[in-house]
Amino acid sequence: MLYKLSFKNIKKSFKDYAIYFFTLILGISIFYIFNSLDSQTVMMRVSSNTRDIIKLMNNMLSAVSVFVSFILGFLIIYASRFLIKRRSKEFGVYLTLGMSKRKVSKILLLETIFIGVISLFIGLVLGTLLSQLMSLLVANMFEADFTDFTFVFSTSAAVKTVIYFGVIYFIVMVFNVVSISKCKLIDLIRNGKKTETLKLKNPIVSTLIFILSCVDLGVAYYLVTGGVSILDDVRMIFVPIVMGIVGTFFLFWSLSGLLIRLFKSLKGVYFKELNSFTLKQISSRVNTTVMSMSIICLMLFVTICVLSSALSLKNSITANLKVLVPMDIQFYKDLDIVSEFDDPTVLDSHLSIKETLGNFDFDVDRYLTDVFEFNTYASSDVKVKDTLGDYYEKAKSLYPRLIYDVNESFMKLSDYNKLAEYFNLEKLTLSDDEYVLVADFDGWAGIRNEALKIGTKINLFGKEYKPKYSEYVNGFIYMSPNHINTGYFVVPDDALDESARETAILIANYKALSKEDKQSVEDVINGFSSNPYINNTNLKANSKIACYDNSIGLGAMVTFIGLYLGIIFLISSAAILALKELSESTDNKERYKVIRKLGADEKLINKSLFRQIGIFFLFPLLVAIVHSVFGIIFCNYVLENIGNEKLLVSIVMTSVFLVFIYGGYFVITYLYSKNIIRE
Repeated sequence: MLYKLSFKNIKKSFKDYAIYFFTLILGISIFYIFNSLDSQTVMMRVSSNTRDIIKLMNNMLSAVSVFVSFILGFLIIYASRFLIKRRSKEFGVYLTLGMSKRKVSKILLLETIFIGVISLFIGLVLGTLLSQLMSLLVANMFEADFTDFTFVFSTSAAVKTVIYFGVIYFIVMVFNVVSISKCKLIDLIRNGKKTETLKLKNPIVSTLIFILSCVDLGVAYYLVTGGVSILDDVRMIFVPIVMGIVGTFFLFWSLSGLLIRLFKSLKGVYFKELNSFTLKQISSRVNTTVMSMSIICLMLFVTICVLSSALSLKNSITANLKVLVPMDIQFYKDLDIVSEFDDPTVLDSHLSIKETLGNFDFDVDRYLTDVFEFNTYASSDVKVKDTLGDYYEKAKSLYPRLIYDVNESFMKLSDYNKLAEYFNLEKLTLSDDEYVLVADFDGWAGIRNEALKIGTKINLFGKEYKPKYSEYVNGFIYMSPNHINTGYFVVPDDALDESARETAILIANYKALSKEDKQSVEDVINGFSSNPYINNTNLKANSKIACYDNSIGLGAMVTFIGLYLGIIFLISSAAILALKELSESTDNKERYKVIRKLGADEKLINKSLFRQIGIFFLFPLLVAIVHSVFGIIFCNYVLENIGNEKLLVSIVMTSVFLVFIYGGYFVITYLYSKNIIRE
């Protein structure tokens, strides 16, 4: 009988379970999708280096899944609490008719099992289908060969999903049984008739707290966008984080007291249609959900920042690779090393890179084309602090942790212009007494440009040189997926002597044309590590293939983890709001009956309900968006050496997620709330 009753209850109360079902199915499918990436990537044809990165990504996603399971567990328990409250009168009737609390708990237990099994089945089916699309996305991100695509069902991901959600459902069952056992019959019967007194806060206190919270948030915004102390000491990042959390909480707390009083003073607005009723309902919601609104706002803030930054990072890395890695291979090594010890690398440091490659039995003419070798130079008399001139003391006070007592690097003008042909850079012209600073790392841009603006001169080997431009020229010397060039000085050829050689650099393309043949040359170069001569040199190499494998893998890993956490946070925020609103609609049924008796028609009531739910959903989102503006600025500031290309595209994609998921929950909440309050 109890089995039959439980099944009938689920059918009868399907509208109550709709958002619960929707959230469960969505959570299960997303959990399966991201945990099935391991099985999907097995089919991809990638290099061994990329395979290692994919393995690392899967391990990290598994670790993140533990955290995600806690979030989903909390969400499901919260939803179960709503359902018990929604059906309290029904349970009260069971007890009135003589059913024991044990049997009521058993009914709820069976319903939880039915819902769990149905949700798991539908979620796994949906996740399996969507994971096939995810396979294509993974292959695209890793730029892998996916010609052998076949339909994949990940048994390991399915088992993990069943185990994790099985544990969550078990905890929910225990929670439900305990909740029913503690309920009193009178509370169950009268739950829908309870009224809540709206306690108005002191307007002076609310105003003062509101101003203080705005000041607190303003200081936090400044610290993450203009406060240099955060970069000097990473631990300082916790200061604006704590200030942001506290400021957000007190912002909602103060607004719950100010909102109703503010609109009460606007008589024309307050007494129009059902605005007085609507505003009291909104103020009551904010007044009783300050903590949950603050948490939801912060979760939305994290969602927006994580999604925007993760997607932007992937786009930036892809764009950077096309510009910053224009050649197939770059060798470099320190020159003319002086050592008091019997260091074999000292002998090799006097040789050119071509000679060193010959000692590795590597035939440059056989494997390479477009070969260009050049040197950089340094002088112990020209350090970073010397090139900053009068700006040095101010720079040191603003950025005390930067290193100023290191040698600057120089290049001959002819070498740089030759390099510019290969790297697609702007060629330079110089007078006999001029220099140009070439850099591409924005972190040093302000410092370098301030020194150039005041015309800082440098003394190189007894001759003085002045800057040709008042700002640095964008360019680079070393191939890298990121902008890392803090500054190289290009000077006339006769300004440098071979005795000041610092580093030898050789760039080239492979003669091989196909990807497989290029990889074969790469394997030969990687084999240098097992050659006995490796102990006699400090030669290093940086290749396009390695840069692409490492960078694309990093971008994909960050993107997937960002998507995983961002979507889960977004679902959790929207679901909590939706369940809270449905619970409020259930509690306020009697109030809507009174409004009808006073003459309000359904159109006005639905309009009031729409505004209530809309403002309740919009309020934390707007605050989160303001937080996110400064959060994204900070993320770009931290990742500026990688770049912020296509940030607008990332923000648009994040907005699509918000509209689709958050907006979808809003629409469903409004429709079901309207159904709940309907006579």
